[in-house]
Amino acid sequence: MTTSPRRPMMISAGVMAVMAVVSLGGLVFDDRILLGAPIWLKPLKFALSIGIYFLTWGWLSSLLTVRQRLVARISAVVIGLLGVEYAILITQVIRGRASHFNVSTTFDRLLYLIMGGSIAVIWTGTLVLTVLLFRTPIADTASRLAIRWGAVISLIGIGLGGLMLIPTPQQRASAVHQVVGAHSVGVPDGGPVMAVTGWSTTGGDLRIPHFVGMHALQVLPLLVMLLGFLARRFPRLRPDRTRGRLTAIATAAYAGLVALVTWQAERGQPFIHPDGLTLSAFGLLVATTLGAGTLVIARGPAGTTVPEPVRRTEMAR
Repeated sequence: MTTSPRRPMMISAGVMAVMAVVSLGGLVFDDRILLGAPIWLKPLKFALSIGIYFLTWGWLSSLLTVRQRLVARISAVVIGLLGVEYAILITQVIRGRASHFNVSTTFDRLLYLIMGGSIAVIWTGTLVLTVLLFRTPIADTASRLAIRWGAVISLIGIGLGGLMLIPTPQQRASAVHQVVGAHSVGVPDGGPVMAVTGWSTTGGDLRIPHFVGMHALQVLPLLVMLLGFLARRFPRLRPDRTRGRLTAIATAAYAGLVALVTWQAERGQPFIHPDGLTLSAFGLLVATTLGAGTLVIARGPAGTTVPEPVRRTEMAR
């Protein structure tokens, strides 16, 4: 009998919740600063992000009806490697050293290489799980689109983290490398940053498209749940076809947003200081999305059925 990966995923999410609390304690009691940010901020953000990943795939694994033994094995590998990644992160915090891009010593380089190898395997495992999602029947059109394409965009978002591994022009020109890669574009890492997120306020920041893309797998299903709730009050949202089309529009808009923030970051432009070109592109994206959504609602028939977003029987497992 194949063991469901949902329980290990949920337990691992609980562990990350504990580590988030530990990191909060670090922020309160440890005043060390690393590259312009509190040294415990990164462990906090990673604990929250990894915890959300575990919660999401723990739920999605309950929907997967094909290759369950493979799903369980991949989930176990992903859990183990994310645990290794987080342990290295905490180790470096305790040592007062940067965990990412740090190749200043043999030991630091080894830890960074282990992290890089781990994330490559995690990405591959998530790719396989995403392919299996496309083979799993999901009756509700909106849920099917949000889950499947949310997983694809999330996978792209994880992959966008690879842009941070590319050496900067200054690093390529240097004969001695203590750091390879960077979060920021156009400015050195460690400058002024936004509160909470730690994103650069003076240059582009590649963590932004990485973050936005990764969390499509949470945002789009939540949108479907919101549509299901609204459909109980607004009959025009009740037909499966209408909610499916609205979800398709939202999915395309979200993909456009990922592309937009990637373009902005690569141009060395701070997220909170967009230029006219970025604002124009964003305005066009918003206008197109709202226009398409309004057209779907206006032309759609008034429904009479109560929607069933995200297969209740599966969610109750």
